[in-house]
Amino acid sequence: MCASTGTGSQALERAEAWLASGSLRPTRQRLALARLLVGDGQDRHVTAESLHEAAGTSDVSVSLATVYNTLRAFCQAGLMHEITVDGSRSYFDTRVDSHSHYYWEDDGQLTDAPNKAVQLASKPDIPEGATLSRVDVVIRLRRES
Repeated sequence: MCASTGTGSQALERAEAWLASGSLRPTRQRLALARLLVGDGQDRHVTAESLHEAAGTSDVSVSLATVYNTLRAFCQAGLMHEITVDGSRSYFDTRVDSHSHYYWEDDGQLTDAPNKAVQLASKPDIPEGATLSRVDVVIRLRRES
């Protein structure tokens, strides 16, 4: 994860506002991770491992378990979405509007696909008693040699 945190006070303000928008208490660890995620105002896709590594590089002392728990809390608060690429790999996306993704199998990167990349012809049939939460589409790609 190549996360620039923006200027100090500006990045902190963004992180605080982001946590407040999800009604999350700004603990030291949440603020530190939020600053890495949204401090520069850019959307990003991270794994727990890449965020943990970025935290270590930024001298933020946090365990991998805490990173996982914090990412889950961010998702529950509606600040992020979890995108499962396969049974063993999840990405966390700070962009929460409805959009599709490209998964680049060569290097394991997840990127946003253009809105026109996938268009549903109709709304999926939903079982009685259920409502549509969202539709996740991941388009798997390989770069040509």
